[in-house]
Amino acid sequence: MRRTRRTARRRLPRWAAGAAALVWLLTLASAPAHGTQSRPATPAHGTQDRPATPATYTNPVSTGAVDTFPDPAMIRGKDGLWYAYGTQNPVMQSKGEDGERILPILRSADMVTWEYAGEVFTPADRPAWHSGSRLWAPEVRYALGLYHLYYSVPGRNTVGLATSVSPTGPWTDRGAVLPSPSGCPSGNIDQAQFTDTDGTPYLYWGSYDTICVARLNPSLTRTEGEVTQVARGRRAEGGFVVRRDDFYYLFYSDAGCCDGAYSGYQVKVGRSTSPTGPFTDDEGTDLMALTSKAGVVVGANGNRWIGPGHNSLQTDLAGQDWLVYHGIPAEAPDLAPASGGTLKLTRRPMLIDRLDWIDGWPVVRAGAGPSEGPAAAPVTSWAAGGTFNEGGLSGWRAEGAAPAGWSTASDPAARGHAVHTPGPSAKDTAYLLAGGRAPAGLRAEADLKVTGPGGAAGLTLAYRDPGNRIVAWLDRSRGALVTDVRVGGRSRGEQVTALPSGFSWDTWNNVSVEVRGRRLTAEVTGDRLRDPVAVQSRDLPASAVREGAVGAAARGAGAAADNVGAAALYRPVTKRVAVAPPGRLLPGYGDEFDTNTVPGTRAGSPWQWVRGPAAGVTMSGGALSWPTQDAELHLGDNTASVLLRDAPEGDFTVETKLRFAPGRAAQQAGLILYENDDRWFKLVHSVLPLTNGDGAVLDVSEFGKEGERPTTTPPTAVANAPMFGGPTADTMWLRMTYHRDAAHREHEVRASTSRDGVHWSPGGTWTLPVRGALRIGLVSHNRSGATADFDYVRTYAAR
Repeated sequence: MRRTRRTARRRLPRWAAGAAALVWLLTLASAPAHGTQSRPATPAHGTQDRPATPATYTNPVSTGAVDTFPDPAMIRGKDGLWYAYGTQNPVMQSKGEDGERILPILRSADMVTWEYAGEVFTPADRPAWHSGSRLWAPEVRYALGLYHLYYSVPGRNTVGLATSVSPTGPWTDRGAVLPSPSGCPSGNIDQAQFTDTDGTPYLYWGSYDTICVARLNPSLTRTEGEVTQVARGRRAEGGFVVRRDDFYYLFYSDAGCCDGAYSGYQVKVGRSTSPTGPFTDDEGTDLMALTSKAGVVVGANGNRWIGPGHNSLQTDLAGQDWLVYHGIPAEAPDLAPASGGTLKLTRRPMLIDRLDWIDGWPVVRAGAGPSEGPAAAPVTSWAAGGTFNEGGLSGWRAEGAAPAGWSTASDPAARGHAVHTPGPSAKDTAYLLAGGRAPAGLRAEADLKVTGPGGAAGLTLAYRDPGNRIVAWLDRSRGALVTDVRVGGRSRGEQVTALPSGFSWDTWNNVSVEVRGRRLTAEVTGDRLRDPVAVQSRDLPASAVREGAVGAAARGAGAAADNVGAAALYRPVTKRVAVAPPGRLLPGYGDEFDTNTVPGTRAGSPWQWVRGPAAGVTMSGGALSWPTQDAELHLGDNTASVLLRDAPEGDFTVETKLRFAPGRAAQQAGLILYENDDRWFKLVHSVLPLTNGDGAVLDVSEFGKEGERPTTTPPTAVANAPMFGGPTADTMWLRMTYHRDAAHREHEVRASTSRDGVHWSPGGTWTLPVRGALRIGLVSHNRSGATADFDYVRTYAAR
């Protein structure tokens, strides 16, 4: 029986154990020094008005606030706190509630410790046009002075929008965002908003195999114009787009999100030079191609987390990106039936993990997968800076023109913030500086707005005096982001980057500046969600890279600033964790298929057949040639033949080279690790129909498992589920790497695929409790009409 709930940590599979140890060291090494201390350096009184950054965190971070939190979206509010939004679910079962909270909201000061902060709608105030539908997959953005909360209405097959001046509401219903029909041949859910550098807003949405994108109108309330399909695959959904350097990255999830211990969800990514695609994975496969895709960002790694997926992204104060997603705990994968027993849902709490950008591609923890034990926490306290939420300007000092012009004010979005009223000469610059000094290599940021024509609001850093400082300006008179560097009283040049024509000057916008070495990069966003409307990079003179004060700057009329501060810039992880290749070949557990005898047809053969020999199997050209059967190996329908031989003792990798060009849905062939008809792991080249695809089919690397469902009592109900691996080809190499977790008596199997036998696409890990021994085998079944040619089966010892 599946183990019961426990607090002891599971051991990682062998492939990941060394990787995890290395990642732990890299994580601690890469965190800024103050980010790994329980008490960060605190500047002068009044400028550090948030709790100290925790040294570590442990997933799930939503523990203690809610029981489950699917499809999480996160934003840093203009009040300096973080907010997360989740799919409608029974989040308070442990407190005795039977019903659901409708788009629940969490709040945190540090991204680690969360509290419940309400729900977007209640049963009493939800809009009538929902027709009682459950609401899924919230997406949150800040633009035009409002929080925009997009959400899925599956019962109406559309996307809705609610807006508020506050991250916790009250929310104003804006109705449906999509027309009917939407123009996308898919389920109209799992939306994500993105704004390009030219100010054009887009909405991505889709599910049930296709993701689409269209422009939004300027008020961000309706899609308009052409709809473009950008990705498709089995249950491709949960899109989320960011821009980094010269690429747009489309994160998405595939396979099954919500089937308890049989959820094959994982996050993948493609990138493009345009927000409307084409997007390709890290092997060059177009996300619209009719095959499975590579580019795994995070998948199950064999620890307690199953089906990690449906992500958003968040950036800490040091500039480190974090993937925000849900995962399913192996020890308690299902919630109790809710709503009078009518709802039977999978438990999906919120996880966060460090997102590394390596060779231009994002991957969680350098490829080690979801974290289970303590890991270095996000940096959420500044070395210098503050949020003004405590009221007044204690701990801040004013310099430059009209120093008496600084004061504080409050609004529903930002709470406390600083404003500047100019003196007699509006052309002069005024500075408001936090106590203490920020390091030379830093990320600094501020929320700024310019309410007066011709004015400018800025973020200053490396400040010694007005003649020795850097300022990143939102300059309304020039309609631009302007960086100005001064050293020794002399300007080292301004650099000007135009802002979009519709830029909202008199609402909050975030300006961030990162200095790494002598390179300065400045960005302007609405909400820190990696969709900048302006990006500027420049080299600095060596004398400008130094410790100094951080603060706000103002020139002209109507400038305001909030959430002003700086932290030591994160140190990136630049190498993926190594995956050990197979060890020595074990000739006694493989076959080159270089004889004329069909395996398992003569006495003494190491091979045995289940329901065989299969009709039509021959030896041809040094390969085992096996026509696909009209037969199943699925739940209670076990009619397919299986060719088996013993596996070695201990851990091993089994590999085959397969030539297979199926032409119809349901044809499949490949490797199997088999205990019996109801307990196995299988990696095959398979053909599956595309939902809403007008008859189109997908060639996929399908990594499935079948076994008992652990939440039945006793655990005897048979379940079956796939993950999807890398792209397919007519000739493929398939590998399954086996590890026996003796501490928890589990089989752990990781899949990988290749199209050339050299470069491998790593996949996820399935587990099953150990009951009997697994045998190595081959299958070719489900639908007749294709032929699988197996060139060899080779088994290797673990390295």
